[in-house]
Amino acid sequence: MAQTRAVNTNHVRDARPVLATTINTNSPMRGKQAVLVAFALLICTIVLGAGSAQAGVRDDNDGAVFVMTNAADKNEIVAYDRAEDGSLRAVGSFATGGTGSGGTIDPLRSQGSLLLSGDHRFLFAVNAGSGTVSAFAVRGSNLRLLSVKSSGGSSPIALAQSGDLLYALNIGGNGNVSGFFIDDGRLRPIRNSNRNLSGTDTGASSLAFSPDRQHLVVTERTTNKIDVYRVSFDGTLSSAVVSPSSGAVPFAAKFAPNGALVIAEASNSISSYAVQPDQTLAVITPSLPSLGAATCWNVITPNGRYVYTSNAGTSSLSGFLIGRRGALSPIGATVVATNPTGSTNLDITVSADGKFIYTLNAGTGAIGIFSADRDGSVLSLGTVDGLPAAAGLNGIAAF
Repeated sequence: MAQTRAVNTNHVRDARPVLATTINTNSPMRGKQAVLVAFALLICTIVLGAGSAQAGVRDDNDGAVFVMTNAADKNEIVAYDRAEDGSLRAVGSFATGGTGSGGTIDPLRSQGSLLLSGDHRFLFAVNAGSGTVSAFAVRGSNLRLLSVKSSGGSSPIALAQSGDLLYALNIGGNGNVSGFFIDDGRLRPIRNSNRNLSGTDTGASSLAFSPDRQHLVVTERTTNKIDVYRVSFDGTLSSAVVSPSSGAVPFAAKFAPNGALVIAEASNSISSYAVQPDQTLAVITPSLPSLGAATCWNVITPNGRYVYTSNAGTSSLSGFLIGRRGALSPIGATVVATNPTGSTNLDITVSADGKFIYTLNAGTGAIGIFSADRDGSVLSLGTVDGLPAAAGLNGIAAF
């Protein structure tokens, strides 16, 4: 639970300036001085009083965590306040204006179904059941629905954002990606932005923009392929250039700030790549073992030094150092933390300051909370319950 700090109002009162001056109001000049002094005292009282009142008000810049229910009857976002110690307090839920897929554990089989913009001003969610994408304005842990648009295909499962561009990954039919411009949080479909994947029934599961926004990458877990698109100045994409995955079942793609592409593989490994000028991929680190099972999700810390994987089959987290040129090496014994048995932790996210990691524990209907140290070590801080267990949860985001 988030802790509330009491305000010492005596201290606030004692901090106010005391003016000990005797004023002779018989003099016209001193009469004016009296008015000025009284006015100054009034201003001080108002300003300090306002400061005292603000001490008990939540700062909209405080952290928050969001989880998507993906419910088939009414998709919602559950919001939590994040305290300075990483603990969470549920504050409410917000309807997306669409419907999810429903299901039990990991029905979307994707990473990025719920996504915060880079500046944390907007939150985007897929509605796999209704084939739409929702956009919210974010103010602390409060959300305001701005727009709901067709995903440009059917069964959207993942999103990627860079600046004013948002792309959705659709797996219905033959599957495709489709783009939007973000106009003050509202979505505007980009004409002629739909692009095919490498084929049909690809099992696509994630997409990500490169830091320079020159490329968009899609992982295909069924075909063991990775699609690379070049992003044009008008927001549309080139055709895909397809490269083979280093390891089997490439699931979750993330770019490090240094441009290295890091992909978690459900075959219980992680690989890194460099995107070449011709849109092909050069392997940097091939299939480093995670020592966990069902390594399907990953998150990179804001400073770009570490990547952590969420291993659903063993309810564990593995950690890796990201070198200057994108090479990966394990942190310690590789497995850096564990959730309670049966958690089946799916999606994973990190706070904007890099101090806390959160996992969506779909098996138990909880959020796993971990602190992350500067040396890459991770410490479990427990869990927050209250979500429905094995009920289709997908997607977690934090700042």
